[in-house]
Amino acid sequence: MQVVDWIVRLVAAGILLQTLFFKFTGAPESVFIFSTLGVEPWGRIASGVLELVASGLVLYSGTAGLGGLLAAGLMLGAIGSHLTLLGIEIQGDGGLLFGLAWIVFFCGLTTACLHRDADGVADLAPQVDERAGEGAFPQVQADDVPRAAADAQQDGHLA
Repeated sequence: MQVVDWIVRLVAAGILLQTLFFKFTGAPESVFIFSTLGVEPWGRIASGVLELVASGLVLYSGTAGLGGLLAAGLMLGAIGSHLTLLGIEIQGDGGLLFGLAWIVFFCGLTTACLHRDADGVADLAPQVDERAGEGAFPQVQADDVPRAAADAQQDGHLA
């Protein structure tokens, strides 16, 4: 399992880090994408910074799960942008950027799943506690119904 873990982490970080050059240097394709989205230049730079953070988190074992979640979330935004505003193919790339976004999404999600217990990813989801409802909704027994109705009527809740 450690081999799979490192493969998906290196793939995700490698793709994210490789695209930073284009974002931070203002490559024409990146400028085109973020201009089409209406967020050039601040969206391009902000997404680059977030992808850099995600890459660092993914590569460090103690934060890999959180980095995987961040990477997957960022790629959901990219995939959504491709499907709604940009199109699958951008400036004749044959859908390469769209495909890379899917690869990073799945690698990030896999990383988050593999590290869900190790670095607090499981703590981000609400936990169901068997005792959570105690006191809030007491169990009503069949013989309690007449008494409960009488109490409600006395309190003015029933006419």
